[in-house]
This record gives sequence, structure tokens and C-alpha cells, in this order.
Amino acid sequence: MAIIANLYIDQGTDYTITVDVTTGAGEVLNLTGYTAASQMRKTYQSSAITATFTTAVSAAAGQVTLSLTDTQTAGIASGRYVYDMTITDDSTPAVTTRVVEGQAVITPGVTR
Repeated sequence: MAIIANLYIDQGTDYTITVDVTTGAGEVLNLTGYTAASQMRKTYQSSAITATFTTAVSAAAGQVTLSLTDTQTAGIASGRYVYDMTITDDSTPAVTTRVVEGQAVITPGVTR
């Protein structure tokens, strides 16, 4: 089951967050052989992707870093969105697990 974590993203700025991935027992999950993916949409039912996070996996540390550039966040209208992050192992058959999900709130900026 995914943890719930809400994100607060300032419009027009670079945004980065690191997610620690652990086992059910709370131990660091070695992410060797895993890929990560993360998207933001206006609603769970939306077919249009609002933004795709760049993901970087630090395998031994069990961490995934999600990033959006200032250009990406500037192009998102302020308001509430939903997002999640999944990891997929390279086994056969591949297993995909949702690690984190929640709301992403884009706050408007003043400086342009």
C-alpha cells in the first residue's frame, strides 16, 4: 500500500523531492534493477498528463528523486492536482508497486 504525501510546489521554480523506499519492515529497499515513474494529473480520471517528473534512482540508498524544472512548474496552472510514483523491478514478469501518492498543490508566484 502506498504512503500518502502531499506536495507543495511553487509555480515557476525548480522542484525536487527525494522519496525513501523501504520494505514493510521499515528496512531500506535496494533498488538495483528497478525503474521509477511519476506523473501529475488534474484528477485521477484525467487522460491528460499535467507533468511527468524526472526520476533518478539511487539503488543502494533505496531512494528515488523526483524533479520538475522551473519551466515545467511555470507551465502548470495554480491549483490542486494528484500524483503518484511507482517502481518496477526487472524480473519476469515485472512487478510494479505504487510507493507514494497524494495531492500536488501548485502555488502561484509573483516574480516573473
